[in-house]
Amino acid sequence: MRATIVDSPASLDHVVPEGHPEHAGRYTAVRDALGALPGVQWETAQQAPVEALARFHSVEHVDRVLSACADAGVDGWVSLAEDTQVCSLSARAALAAVGGALLAVDSAVETGSGSYFVLARPPGHHAEPDRAMGFCLFNQVALAARHALDVHGLSRVAIVDIDVHHGNGTQCLAERDERVLFCSLHQSPLYPGTGNRGETGLNGNVVNVPLPEGTDSKAWRQAFSSEVVPALRKAQPALVLVSAGFDAHAADPLGGMGLTEDDYDWAASQLAGIAAEFAFSRLVSVLEGGYDCPAMGRSAAAFVRALSRA
Repeated sequence: MRATIVDSPASLDHVVPEGHPEHAGRYTAVRDALGALPGVQWETAQQAPVEALARFHSVEHVDRVLSACADAGVDGWVSLAEDTQVCSLSARAALAAVGGALLAVDSAVETGSGSYFVLARPPGHHAEPDRAMGFCLFNQVALAARHALDVHGLSRVAIVDIDVHHGNGTQCLAERDERVLFCSLHQSPLYPGTGNRGETGLNGNVVNVPLPEGTDSKAWRQAFSSEVVPALRKAQPALVLVSAGFDAHAADPLGGMGLTEDDYDWAASQLAGIAAEFAFSRLVSVLEGGYDCPAMGRSAAAFVRALSRA
């Protein structure tokens, strides 16, 4: 499968207070690791138009984020949530992250095949329609899904979230749109406290797989194979989207699972197989969490390498 990185250099513009775990070094670590992969194509993200955000976010939310960035001034920050701060250029980074996701969807649908990995920050899967939280400003993967459905006319898409934290914001989309299947494997209990098995969306289009702290590779792969794969096969999506968080890695300081790079290689192969079977190999992944930079870089490289050889 042809693999393309959609790179967002504007990620470096989102500067956070010293000591914050979601810092620019995360982007650099992943970019360096992906840059060492042979045969991978690169494209550059552009800022999404503000009006594109309305497919998922409220006007009030968009105005709140953009106004906070404008108010931050030079060398300052404004808090949108206890853990989510913005600087004057954070809007540029967030809009480019969305733009990268939309570009990846456009390319996957228009070329008819191929996998795309959106290298951008800040992450997005915690951002709800009207709230920034969990380091996230705008929800890239939710906006990519609505772009595929509403702009390109796809009948059904699937979003698989492999971040150690539940993608509460993305689940909001599935709870409102039966064309979206949302599957999440995540540690529980853990921030943000959502993602119970009883949260099943519209006619079962939400599949939550909460896993305990200490879950190892064998248990995680078994859960993926027994719960996520059957749901994907049943849905037969025309596009597979992935919230590619790498904080379930054993080295990550914000999670408590025991995954390794080999597990991300395996997961990518499984997802590529589903995309090949139902979606003409169209697969778009967006970077989410991961807070040990070396482990995150190795994991992202393993994930993309597996996609490129699928």
